[in-house]
Amino acid sequence: MAKKRLDHVGLAVKDFDKAIEFYQKIVGFELKGTLTHTNGVIRLAFLGFNNSDETELEIIHGYNDHLPTEGKVHHFAINVDNLEEEYERVKQLGAQFVDPEIVTLPNGFRYFFIYGPEGEWVEFFQR
Repeated sequence: MAKKRLDHVGLAVKDFDKAIEFYQKIVGFELKGTLTHTNGVIRLAFLGFNNSDETELEIIHGYNDHLPTEGKVHHFAINVDNLEEEYERVKQLGAQFVDPEIVTLPNGFRYFFIYGPEGEWVEFFQR
């Protein structure tokens, strides 16, 4: 089994800039970077502390504009050192995939999602 750790938590938001500003000014996160997903619609921002290799907060905009007032945790991500190995392992165990392929982002990060038992999304992520 591949080495794992919790990588990030994805938070879907209605106002991208307002969310980034709040988590920087109020909570104290530092903006590590932003990017537009390969689909050209979804915008992502990654925030953390001290620019270290820690669990990050991922701000997601453009995925779903029909969010409840209290916001929505979109997914959590498990960092793995061998994404293909984990993909095959969970496939053999009968996991239900959100999308049936590994996605590569413009910054080279790669991922896939599976459904959890309550419909939540679990991401396997390799930097």
